[in-house]
Amino acid sequence: MSVAANAGAHMLVAGPWQVDPVHSVVEFRVRHMMIATVKGRFRDFDGAIVAGEVPSIVGSIRVASLETLDARRDEHLRSPDFFDVERFPEITFEADDIVLNGDGKSFLVPGELTIKDVTRPVLLDGAFRGAGVHPDGGERIAFALRGELDRTDFGLAWNRAIETGGVLVGNAVELALDVSAVRAE
Repeated sequence: MSVAANAGAHMLVAGPWQVDPVHSVVEFRVRHMMIATVKGRFRDFDGAIVAGEVPSIVGSIRVASLETLDARRDEHLRSPDFFDVERFPEITFEADDIVLNGDGKSFLVPGELTIKDVTRPVLLDGAFRGAGVHPDGGERIAFALRGELDRTDFGLAWNRAIETGGVLVGNAVELALDVSAVRAE
C-alpha cells in the first residue's frame, strides 16, 4: 500500500485532527483584465477534521489576513466593494462527509461555504499527500483540496468594464488548499 493510500486509511481512523496553519496554505486565483491571473492567500485560518463513521470538516478564515502582494488591492478586497471585513470578518466552511474515490488517494468533500453571510454548496476535490510522525512525536496527515466558485454567488459582485472589452475581475475563483493536520489530543 502506498504512502498516499496509507494516509487515506489513516485519515478515516476515528479521532480528531487539527489543521496546522504554520504548515498549511489557503490560496485563491482569479483572472485579472481577462488576460492575467492574480493569486492571493489568507494568513490567519484554522480548521478541524473529525474522522470516523460520520466524518466532518470545519474551517474558518479571518478575511483581514488576505494578501495578494499589492497593498492597494488588498485594501480594496477588504472594503465593502468585496469582502467588507468590518461587517463580515470570517469565511467558514463545513462538511459532514468525505467521499473516497476507491483508489485510497483521492476523495471529494461536499460542503457549505459561507462568505458575507451567504452560504452555498461547494465541492472540493481532495488528494492525500501522506501521513507520518513529526520529530516532536505528533502524528500528521497532509492533503490537497481544490475547487472553484463563482464569486458573484456570494455577493462579491464589484467589477469594472475595461476599454478592450470584458471586465477587470473574473467571476470564477480557483481555490487551492494544502493542508497539514496534527492528531488532536
